[in-house]
Amino acid sequence: MTVDEPDLVLHDVDERGVARVRLNRPKASNGMDVPLLRALYDAIMACYSEPHLRVLVLSGEGKNFCAGGDVKTFASKGEALPDYLREATSWLQVCVQGLLNLPAPVIASVHGFAAGGGGFGLVCAADLVVAAESAKFLGGATRVGMAPDAGTTVTLPQLVGLRKALEISLTNPTLSAAEALELGLLTRVVADDELAAATDELASQLADGAPRALAATKRLMWSGLGSRVEAQLPEEARTVSELSGTADAREGLDAVMGRRAPKFTGR
Repeated sequence: MTVDEPDLVLHDVDERGVARVRLNRPKASNGMDVPLLRALYDAIMACYSEPHLRVLVLSGEGKNFCAGGDVKTFASKGEALPDYLREATSWLQVCVQGLLNLPAPVIASVHGFAAGGGGFGLVCAADLVVAAESAKFLGGATRVGMAPDAGTTVTLPQLVGLRKALEISLTNPTLSAAEALELGLLTRVVADDELAAATDELASQLADGAPRALAATKRLMWSGLGSRVEAQLPEEARTVSELSGTADAREGLDAVMGRRAPKFTGR
């Protein structure tokens, strides 16, 4: 990338510990190619090194959150496309793993289209999703003769149920934000002009929470996918016992008894 080219992914962290990672190929609807995926991975990994990280907000610049894979790039590869996609999907895999394993909660803030593994898949891998009421959601993989990726063959059935996940993946309907919310794909839907404010409000709420408790809850939820309840109970008990010895747990209990808002420090 030359000095005249914009960063493919923008990344910053504010004083509250709120990281903002923004896909930045607006002219291509943030379509994902290998350079963008590499940049996204770097931005996610940078969040791991932030000592005071409380929450990550993932969004897209321009008119769309992410239109999925960059079909123009894919088409240009011809017979070399399988080799290119092996690299691209490898980068997408580690990006999804990075978001799922990040201790801080991840909020996807979605406007325009969220399609394919890059858009729809990242939405499914986020912990919370705030969407503008005009946003649209599309799996789209089988429409171009491919299969779902970005972990959606696991995350989507967990979010919406197996039957609906199969329908979405096999017939490729374009879901409105209202439909996606009703199915359980989203956390909340807001007016288009309220998306930024609603996302920031949720990020602030999480940033004020107890970081270790939120991280443990996120880990238990994702690691519990496919587990039997009996198998998860010991890990829950171990985690609760461990958290009970933190300063944040003592502060939380004291705040409840004192009928005041807690002030968590992450210790």
